[in-house]
Amino acid sequence: MIVAEPSSEKDFELYYDLRWQILRKPWGQPRGSEKDELEDKSIHAMVCNENGIPIGVGRAHFNSKDEGQIRFMAVDEKWQGKGIGGMILTYLEEKIKAKDAKFIVLNARDLAIKFYEKHGYEIVKEAHTLFDVIPHYKMKKEIKTLSV
Repeated sequence: MIVAEPSSEKDFELYYDLRWQILRKPWGQPRGSEKDELEDKSIHAMVCNENGIPIGVGRAHFNSKDEGQIRFMAVDEKWQGKGIGGMILTYLEEKIKAKDAKFIVLNARDLAIKFYEKHGYEIVKEAHTLFDVIPHYKMKKEIKTLSV
């Protein structure tokens, strides 16, 4: 399996559908809530199964010249624990690193903290609570800790 960037309208349709299915639908959020105003300025990544259907997705954008941010990481439940999230995270980190950013931030759901810690991120502080039920924590990783 490889990480690729969605390129066609159909790719993006499937990409956004997985984001919605995993990150918004379980909390009764409408379609469209899986997107924000930075979609056109972001780096999108996905891993697909043998049928070309995304099984994992993620996105990166820049908050400043020095700060990249990873958002909307989602892996189909059947594929969790098989390295898909790590592949996407590494891909996005490398894209951010290539633009000479100094660090990467993200807001991790409480259940994802161990995943990000395993990849070198550290908790900076408590962040928001999404949909009044999902605690998030701001995490950060210095670029110098990225593997080359």
